[in-house]
Amino acid sequence: MSTTLGTEGETALRGAIRATGVDFYYGAVQALKEVSLNVEPRKITALIGPSGCGKSTFLRCLNRMNDLIEGTRITGLVEIDGTDIYSPEVDPVELRKIVGMVFQKPNPFPMSIFDNIAYGPRIHGTRKRSELEDIVERSLTRAYLWDEAKDKLKQSALGLSGGQQQRLCIARTIAVEPEVILMDEPCSALDPIATSKIEDLMLELKENFTIVIVTHNMQQAQRASDFTAFFMQGRIVETNTTGEIFLHPREKQTEDYISGRFG
Repeated sequence: MSTTLGTEGETALRGAIRATGVDFYYGAVQALKEVSLNVEPRKITALIGPSGCGKSTFLRCLNRMNDLIEGTRITGLVEIDGTDIYSPEVDPVELRKIVGMVFQKPNPFPMSIFDNIAYGPRIHGTRKRSELEDIVERSLTRAYLWDEAKDKLKQSALGLSGGQQQRLCIARTIAVEPEVILMDEPCSALDPIATSKIEDLMLELKENFTIVIVTHNMQQAQRASDFTAFFMQGRIVETNTTGEIFLHPREKQTEDYISGRFG
C-alpha cells in the first residue's frame, strides 16, 4: 500500500478506527446516514440492531468490501490509525491484509488445512517452507485448533466440523497479522458449544487485535464485547460501554430492542 496505515503515533496501540459522518448508498438507496463511531484498539466492539439496519454494511465499509458491489457510493471519512482508507493512495487489497474478515458462514478454501492457512502469507511473499510451517502452527494454536488439526494438515479443510471450519477461517485471517478483525455474525451457523469456543477465542485475540463483530445475539454481545453500538434505520442510535448499553440505555429505542420489544 502506498499510504502506510498506522503512521500516526507508532507508540500507540495499532488498530484504532474512526468513522466520521459516513453516508453509504446502494444505488439510490441510502443504507447509512451520518454514521460516526470510534472503535478503540485491542477491544471488542459489537454492532447490534434489527435486520436491515446497516450494521453489516458499516462493517464492510471498514475494509472496503462494499467496493466489490456495483453502484455503491460512500461519503464521509473512515480512518484506521489516522489514515483515510478511502484515499486514492490506499490499495484495497493491502488494506484487507490489515483489516481481516470472518464471515457468517465458514468459508474454508477447497484445499488442505495447511494450504488454507498458508494461502495469505504466500500471496504476500512468504515462500520458505519452514516459515510457512511456523505460521501455520502459530495461527492454528492461536485459534485453539492446533491440537485438533495437527495430524490432519494435508487433509481437506472441508472435512472439519462447522465450528472447526470457523476457527480455521479465523486462523487464516490472523496468519497475515492484521491489526483489525471484522466478524459478521461468526456464530450464527454454529451450535452453542462451538459458539462458546469462538467467544473464548475472541476474548483471547483482543490482546493482539481490534475486533468488530456484528451479532443478533444479545447474550453474545454482553458476554464478549467491551463496547456496543446500536444501529437503527441506517443510523447509530446509541453507543457506550456494553455494560452501560445493556444496564442503563439512554434511548428508549435501545431499551426496547435489547429487551426484545421489537426487532
